[in-house]
Amino acid sequence: MRNALILLASVAFTLGGCEGRSGDPFRATGEVIAFGGGDAGPQGACATCHGLKGEGDGRLAPPLAGLDAGYLHRQLDDYHNGWREHAQMRAIVRRLTPEDRAKVSAYYAALPVPPTGVFAGGDLYAQNCASCHGTKGEGMGPNNPPLAGLSPTYIESQLLAWRTGKRRNDPMGQMMAVSSALSPDQVRTVSAQASALPGPHLPPAQEASR
Repeated sequence: MRNALILLASVAFTLGGCEGRSGDPFRATGEVIAFGGGDAGPQGACATCHGLKGEGDGRLAPPLAGLDAGYLHRQLDDYHNGWREHAQMRAIVRRLTPEDRAKVSAYYAALPVPPTGVFAGGDLYAQNCASCHGTKGEGMGPNNPPLAGLSPTYIESQLLAWRTGKRRNDPMGQMMAVSSALSPDQVRTVSAQASALPGPHLPPAQEASR
C-alpha cells in the first residue's frame, strides 16, 4: 500500500510538471507562420512572395516589415472575409486561425523597415495622399499604411482596384473617391511619387532629377 501511494504521488508530480511547461512546443509562432505557412503549408509561406526580411518582391508583393500590426491584421481579416480580393491570399489566410493572423502580423510589425529609394515628392501626392499617409509616405496608424518604398506597380494596381471597386475594404469610401478623381496617367504619376518617398526612418535625399 505504501509503495502504491508513493507511485501515485510520483505520477501526480510528473503530470504537474508537464502542465507547468510553456505550451505546445509545436505551436506556431509568427516567424514559423511567415516562413512555413502554418496550417496553409509551405506553399502558403509569406516569405515566398514578401521576402525573407519582409522587404517585398519589388513588384506586386509589397514590403511588410515595420507596418502597423493593426493594419496588417485587418488586411488579413479582410482577405479572409472577402473584403479584399486576391485568390492566392484568400486561400492562404483561410487556413490561418485568428490567433495565427495576429501572431504573423505582430512578427512583421516588429521587423526593421527596409531602406527606401530617393525622395521625389510631387504635387499630386501632396494634394491627394499626404494628409493620411504622411508627407514622407510614413503612414499614420492602422488605417493609413506607409507607401514609401512600395513598388510603383503595386501602388498603381491598388489604386486601380479601388477605382474599379475590386478592392472594397475602405469603410469611409475615401480611397475609392480619391482614386476615381485621378486619371490613369495621374494614378501612374502619384504611384511613382509615393514609391520614392523617404519614409519615417530616413532623412530626405536630394530630389530626383526630372
